[in-house]
Amino acid sequence: MRVMVIVKATGDSEAGIMPSAELLQAMGAFNEELIKAGIMLAGDGLKPSSQGKRVAFDGTSRTIIDGPFARTSELVAGYWIWRVKDMAEAVEWVKRCPNPMPGPSEIEIRPLYEMEDFAGA
Repeated sequence: MRVMVIVKATGDSEAGIMPSAELLQAMGAFNEELIKAGIMLAGDGLKPSSQGKRVAFDGTSRTIIDGPFARTSELVAGYWIWRVKDMAEAVEWVKRCPNPMPGPSEIEIRPLYEMEDFAGA
């Protein structure tokens, strides 16, 4: 199964505060472990929402909304796409991950739809 591993934004990430050299090194080593294990398919960090845009859809209407966006806890600071055998394996890998932020942080794991999920559609 494939999962998206979502690093939730914090006040620091939204302020554009870059991770320390030590954290970057630890995260690089963790990514290498993921690659060697055949787990990591993709991943990246995201710039603050102040540099982003949203497009709101309502029928045929499109409204462009400039960042920054409110509710930091609902924003994404980074992500990985992993291939794992099950959710338990994904959880075990996340537990091994260095804390992605200098303070408290949260990582969310969500399964991706696969073609077989649409077989009955």
